[in-house]
Amino acid sequence: MPQHFLLSATSRTLSLRSIYKAGEDAAYQTFCEMRWPETDGEAVCPCCGFDEAYKITTRRKFKCKACHHQFSVTSGTIFASRKMDFVDLLAAICIIVNASKGVSMVQLSRDLDCQYKTAFVLAHKLREAMAQEVHTGEVLEGHVEIDGAYFGGHIRPENAKADRKDRRLKQHQTGKRRVVIAMREREGRTLPFVGMSEGEGVALANENVSRIATMSADEASHWDELHLGHHVDRVNHSEIYSDDGKHTNLVESFFSRLRNMVRGQHHHVSPQYLHQYANHAAWLEDNRRTDNGTLAKIVVSNSMAAPVSRQWKGYWQRAA
Repeated sequence: MPQHFLLSATSRTLSLRSIYKAGEDAAYQTFCEMRWPETDGEAVCPCCGFDEAYKITTRRKFKCKACHHQFSVTSGTIFASRKMDFVDLLAAICIIVNASKGVSMVQLSRDLDCQYKTAFVLAHKLREAMAQEVHTGEVLEGHVEIDGAYFGGHIRPENAKADRKDRRLKQHQTGKRRVVIAMREREGRTLPFVGMSEGEGVALANENVSRIATMSADEASHWDELHLGHHVDRVNHSEIYSDDGKHTNLVESFFSRLRNMVRGQHHHVSPQYLHQYANHAAWLEDNRRTDNGTLAKIVVSNSMAAPVSRQWKGYWQRAA
């Protein structure tokens, strides 16, 4: 029986020990190299693009020789206005990429010795950076599987059986239940969206799947409209899960990871943040065969390329 990738030595190329052993200067240099890869970590002015700058070593800042603008390695990025040390930021990224099913924010705050809200906001900033790799704007091609899974909206039953209500009825719902609609290329990437009903996936498929692509879906009636624009294989899950190559097992694998993440680590996810957890799970699923050192570099690079967050500011959520 072949060994699982996560159990192999090739999946482990980075550790917390190596990060803290290397120290703050090495972590800072890593962020510089990811921010300015074209110049091997040498500062480039974000205002005028000039590639020569004075180093203000006492504050880890730079001053452009052309326009005299002062900036840091995190200026204009998702880590703008950061206060944490670079070694702690790199350690947080290592912890998050090492967790194949996500990590709770209580655990992350304890590992980093910071407040819960600091860990919560930091993780969501990293998920925004991951989302840039998930939602690229490119249409899906080849063979695409589509399905939906519902999350949230749990209604706790009353203690006495006589007081219990039918929780399936709309008038007894909390309004917090959402569906994650996922489209996944076979041997490709995963593209998740959050909606109110699974039927919204038809319009999303028409917008995000190539017209020459083929698709697979289950027996749900709302997927009937997909036949108008694509060749669609259907599989009836009440009878069989895979019928001679017709299946949605890959997109179900994504839902399995997301459910394990929500149930096993986070326990409760607010509807307003569900899309970020879905993007996180999609990123993990698409990079499941990549070693953790490369994953950390990808997240740092994405973070350095991501603009200042419009939802998260500093160490808490921005006012609406």
